[in-house]
Amino acid sequence: MKKYLVLYHSTRRAADIMASHTPEQGKAEMAAWMDWAQRSGEAIVDLGSPVGAARRFANATASTASETSIGGYSILQAADERALQALLVGHPHFSAPGGTIETFEFLPMPGA
Repeated sequence: MKKYLVLYHSTRRAADIMASHTPEQGKAEMAAWMDWAQRSGEAIVDLGSPVGAARRFANATASTASETSIGGYSILQAADERALQALLVGHPHFSAPGGTIETFEFLPMPGA
């Protein structure tokens, strides 16, 4: 099985989206994620989390705010890209404002 980093992009920050939801909307959104997670089963290595504002580090002591559209992540496993694509069918993130999903295959570490 291959592992994939899955990044969730949106035209709005995750914190802003969550803050704008009523408790009922928040529960409905979480239910959609849990339904997707249940359907995906063991393909989910790490369901992940929404993420806050990005910081860009030029070195260990200096950082600046970074504009990014990444609102969260997951780690999935699948036999290949076609199987990964099948996992993303009906994914609840596609209902987020401008919601897109970007994936990266984890590569083996050289010499490991």
